[in-house]
Amino acid sequence: MTPTLVRAAVGALLAAALLGGAFDRRAVAVVVAAALVPSLDAAASLAVPGATNALLHAVWAPLLVGGLLYWDTTLRAESTFRDRWGRRGTRVAWVALASFVVAGVGSALFAGEGAALLYPLEDARYVVRGRLVFSTRDGVVQTFLALGSEGPGILPLERVGGAVADPVTSWINPDGRPGLDPGADREFRVVDGGWQAVVVAAAAATLAVRFRMGDEDAEVDGGVTH
Repeated sequence: MTPTLVRAAVGALLAAALLGGAFDRRAVAVVVAAALVPSLDAAASLAVPGATNALLHAVWAPLLVGGLLYWDTTLRAESTFRDRWGRRGTRVAWVALASFVVAGVGSALFAGEGAALLYPLEDARYVVRGRLVFSTRDGVVQTFLALGSEGPGILPLERVGGAVADPVTSWINPDGRPGLDPGADREFRVVDGGWQAVVVAAAAATLAVRFRMGDEDAEVDGGVTH
């Protein structure tokens, strides 16, 4: 699995970029928490075969939540959600959903062991790997999408095994299979590479600056200047 700290960092960057006027410590906490929700399927794998990177990484939950949120806040004449939480709460909800998809699911899809996007309808675990280059001889070359290729998966993406046949390991469930082994060796990965350390550092610096700016604005609004 993608390290928890990296998922949280990507969620924090999304919060800083997308919350706008709704940015504060509570809203950031909600958005970062949403980024970590998909990783909870690792705990479910102790009882459900192949749940890691599958149960909460499939497309169904965000599609359902996003559809309901769009219907309530956009299509209905009177929004129950907006009446309860206001426009600020609605913005936080949308950013949290983006964090769930991009930081939570996307981190596994683009930089991890893959995600079973159609689980349980399909067992295939997909990853997005490849390159996009411009060659003077071949023109534009992309290898992310395997269009027209023959393979066991439904989606035109690289498949890296099945959720049940090739379970993803985690510090909660070291072998990825049902059952708890108290004596198993567990590793909590903080970062797995230099680029991940850069993402974490960038998120920490961005939040520090944004929080500092918010505190200064609050002092000015309160009539206190330095």
